[in-house]
Amino acid sequence: MVQETDLEHARRIAVDAARAAGRLIADGTRGIVEVTPKGDDGDVVTDLDLAAERLLLRRVLTAFPDHSVIAEESGELVGADSEWTWLIDPLDGTNNVAIGLPLYAVGLALCRNGRPELGVVHEPVTGRTWSAVRGRGALGPGGPLTAPPYRPTGSGPVLAWIQGYGVRRGDTVACALKAVLDRRARRVLRLWAPLLAWVMLARGDIDGIIGYRTGIVDLPGGLLIAQEAGAVVTGFDGTPFDCAPLSGGGRDFVASRAGLQQDLLEAVRR
Repeated sequence: MVQETDLEHARRIAVDAARAAGRLIADGTRGIVEVTPKGDDGDVVTDLDLAAERLLLRRVLTAFPDHSVIAEESGELVGADSEWTWLIDPLDGTNNVAIGLPLYAVGLALCRNGRPELGVVHEPVTGRTWSAVRGRGALGPGGPLTAPPYRPTGSGPVLAWIQGYGVRRGDTVACALKAVLDRRARRVLRLWAPLLAWVMLARGDIDGIIGYRTGIVDLPGGLLIAQEAGAVVTGFDGTPFDCAPLSGGGRDFVASRAGLQQDLLEAVRR
């Protein structure tokens, strides 16, 4: 069983695994990528997702054989220690890979009773890695990571929009939210790679993220990195947001740099 003092060891395992998966994906995108539809909601899976997930599962379960795992493609693998659960997204941004857009990431998170304690995001295209352990801050390629407070400008904030694959095109709430954001923001990004949006928020490159009925596998790792860098994350009702539980429907949240949260919450409520 992992104790609090072992989280740095878990971070090293996760970082090494994410980088190895990233190298596999980067090499694979230089050739022909096999793309297969996954479900009827527009999602796809590639041979790179499957190969990277096998690598990540092998690394994580070798180091922590008693832990539970929820993986994007394999589903839930239950170990003896249900207190600790790894969430593995081998290729966040698969649709981008499928159309040749170099925006994707590898993500891992370790949760304790549904609450993220460790998060790792690796970007194969640039070879950059970001990570965080709860209460110990966030780290980027250049060292400690801090999101500067938001400073209002006349043109409005730069925001990212994340929605789950289960959200239908005519969903009235999603349409209303996106309309409000388009009116209030300088730009609204739809990256198809949520983990990269979280990292951009942690760096201060964007000002906020609105998530509507989002999935769970690609959420906790990026969320923790942003929070440890100083971002504020709440539910639509303004209460603290921490991912738990790891099952059930999609998650709704508002995340921002300090100083912008109340404005975004008011826009969402409206």
